[in-house]
Parts: sequence; structure tokens; C-alpha cells
Amino acid sequence: MLPELLAHKKIILASNSPRRKEFLLQLGLVFDTKPADTDESYPAAFLGSQITDHIALQKAMALEINDNDLLIASDTIVWHQNKAVGKPVDFNEAVDILTSLAGQTHEVISSVCIRDQAKTTVFNDTTKVTFKSLSAEEINYYVTQYEPYDKAGAYGIQEWIGLIGIEKIEGSYTNVVGMPMEKLYHQLIDFIS
Repeated sequence: MLPELLAHKKIILASNSPRRKEFLLQLGLVFDTKPADTDESYPAAFLGSQITDHIALQKAMALEINDNDLLIASDTIVWHQNKAVGKPVDFNEAVDILTSLAGQTHEVISSVCIRDQAKTTVFNDTTKVTFKSLSAEEINYYVTQYEPYDKAGAYGIQEWIGLIGIEKIEGSYTNVVGMPMEKLYHQLIDFIS
């Protein structure tokens, strides 16, 4: 099993995301967290997973690692109407984002970079998420109660809005939460093999 395979490694999660931490704990991994303080800008020509691949790699390369370290860095965006939708800066932007997603299908794209001193690999996953039409009252309630300012696309699928507003998802649920765990599990096994 994975915890035994990684027992000789010091695992570092380059994130403060409580959701990503919880996922790694559920895999049975022991790890330290060391958020990467990086510039999350990207070339204007980049689209979709090119953006998240680039940022996940930047986060991974921003941290110094030792011989025994295995670093995991990740980035997630919402991709809608051919553009990246990041984290809202305030109430009004969160409302605007959710209003634009309501009644539409968008993509959630996450990239993960796994790195040790010998090698680096980056992979990504895409999930399609369809929202039902949302009323202004529902959107305002969610933003007021949950303050989704730390979430790409201004929502957390695991929160109230996901319970009442999402009609269907096509692909990985954990990817929408912030890390494609099925892919990460297999990629970690391949990485250390």
C-alpha cells in the first residue's frame, strides 16, 4: 500500500488547503505542509491545463528539497467560456462568477506536480460540472454564508451550493474539490517505482 511504499520519504504538501490536506490524510500519508509563495501569473497564450500545469510546476520549483523529500504541489482553476476563472476578490466578484456559471457547464482543471531531487512529473485532470439555474437569492445566501474567496470559481462543491446547485458532474469529484486523488494515487506509485 502507498503509506508503506512512501515510508522512506519525507512528504511535503506545498499547500495550506484544508481539502488537500484531508485527502492526503485519507490516503494514510504522513506529511508536512509548506505552502509555496509563488507568482501565479502565466503566459497570456496559455489555455486550460497549460495554466494549471505551469502554476503547479512553479509552486513545486519554488521550494528547496532535500535528498529524502517528495514534494506534492497542485493548482486548480475553473475554465469557463474559454477563460480561467480564479478566486474572487470580494462579495461582488463572487456573485458575478456564480451568476455566470449558473445554468451552464464549466470545466474544473487541476494539475499536480510531484518532485524529488532526481525527477519531476506533472499531470492534470479535467471534470465537467453543470450547475442548475440559480436564483439571485441562492447565490447571495451562499456567498454571504460561506465566503468562498479561497476557491477557484467562487464555490466549493462539498458545500451548500454543491448540494443544491449542481445537476451533474462528469469526471472526478475529488478533482473538483481540489486534487484528482485517483490519478495522484497511481502517479505516486509510478513515481517511486
